[in-house]
Order: sequence, then C-alpha cells, then structure tokens
Amino acid sequence: MSLPDEIPNAKVFLTVKTYPLPTADHGEVVCTAGLLNGEKWVRLYPIPASLYNDKQYPKYCWVALNLVKHPSDTRPESYMPRLGMDEPMRLIGKIGTADHWAARRNLVEKEVFESMEDLISLCWAEDRSLGTLKPLEIVDFVWQETEREWKPEWANQLRQMRMFDPYANERTGQRPLIRKLPYTFKYRFLSRDDSRPREISIHDWEIGMLYWKCLKQADGDEYQAIQLVRKKYFDEFVAQKDILLFLGTTYQYQRRKAPNPFIIIGVFYPPKTPQMTLPL
Repeated sequence: MSLPDEIPNAKVFLTVKTYPLPTADHGEVVCTAGLLNGEKWVRLYPIPASLYNDKQYPKYCWVALNLVKHPSDTRPESYMPRLGMDEPMRLIGKIGTADHWAARRNLVEKEVFESMEDLISLCWAEDRSLGTLKPLEIVDFVWQETEREWKPEWANQLRQMRMFDPYANERTGQRPLIRKLPYTFKYRFLSRDDSRPREISIHDWEIGMLYWKCLKQADGDEYQAIQLVRKKYFDEFVAQKDILLFLGTTYQYQRRKAPNPFIIIGVFYPPKTPQMTLPL
C-alpha cells in the first residue's frame, strides 16, 4: 500500500543516519530513514547535519514532524519536512542500548530479506528503495581510498552560505566544514542463493565518526586507524553480533537501472541471542 502525499504529525522511528554530504541548496545534510509508525520505511531528506552534531536526535529514537512527498525524488519512500530545513522535529521517545535491544529488534525485524536478489527485484517491480537484509555470511571488510577533499564548488558554496553563521569561528568568520572521509569502507557478504560474495559500501554516520576517533587514537596513522575500524566492524561484530544491514538505493543508480542500486546505509548489531541446546 502506497503512502499519502502528506503525512501530518508523522511519527518515525529513526534507524538510519548517513555520513553528511554538502549540497548547493541546503548546506551539509544527512539522509535519514526510519519506520513510519514503526511499520513502513520512510526516507527523510533534507535534514541538517547540525542536528546530529548536537546529538539531539540519536539513532533509535522516535520523532514527530510534518511530512510531504519529496518533489524531486520519485522513490515512493522519499519525503521531506513540510517546511524544508525550517521544519522542527520533535523528539518524543528513545530506545536506548542498555536493556532495550529486544525492543529495537521488535521494530526493525518486522520485514527482513535474506536474498539481495529478492530486494533488487522489488526495486524494479515496485520502485522499492529501502529494506533490511540478513546476510548469510559476512566474509570480509575492505576499504578503498577516495578523494580527500570535497569538490571545490561544494566547499565554496558552503562557505558562502555560512557567512553569517552564528556558530562561526570568531577569528575566521567561518565554521569548519565537516571533514570528508578519505576512505570508503565496504562489506563483502553472501546472501541467500548468491554464488559469490557481493561488495557493497557502507555510508553510515557511525563508521565515519569511528574512523576519525580511531585516527586520533592512532596518532594520525591512517593504516592503524583503518585496522581499528576493521576490528570493530568485522572481528567484533561478525563474532559477537546478529548483524542486519539497512540498505537503500542511490537515486541516480535506481534511475539508471544499475544491476545493484543499493548501498549499506546502516548496520544493526544487537548481541547474538544464545542458542538453546537440548539435553542429551
């Protein structure tokens, strides 16, 4: 069932925050996604990155806001705040980590795919652009060096937009840009019926922040920082967590009918549930 063009006072359980990207029209924004009423996927864009820098809206919280169908994004799950960047989001609840993994799982595991091909087929048949995948096996964690700076036109545009920024540095008159990640991190994994591993990039906010934290811990040694990220996302997660992947398409790849239009926009990693053993 499709969603209406307008959703007043929408209640969304936030599960996804991607690493910020600069835009010419909105500054630095985050692509956010979650479950409308805890049931159906919805994408929220644009949401200013500054909200998340202030930690006002952590992942796995409930927010309320007025939504309208995104005017330039035809994917059925794509919405924007009714007033754009000026639309206030209200925090109405949080599900923390301490003893609440089960509560989170009850929401995010309502629809879980085991096959990437099934999800891609839905993408082409119904324009489906968001979904949750349970990989059969995660076989590796890899990385690839990428550009180290934002495109000059993006950076210049952002600096102009921040000319009267109340958070600007008193000396320079500017607020620093969010740092661009110099590496793209990827999971290699098998899903049901795959004959060979797939390699899909991870664009989650968390992995970006982890890299910068690890780089500081490694005194600027990038290789050591990457190994610390790998230890977390592969050595620890694969051994100790029940990993689910939140997947989303990129608009350009979906329009171009790419063989796989999906990227990993979030990693859900609750502790593994103990396996019951039958008495002999």
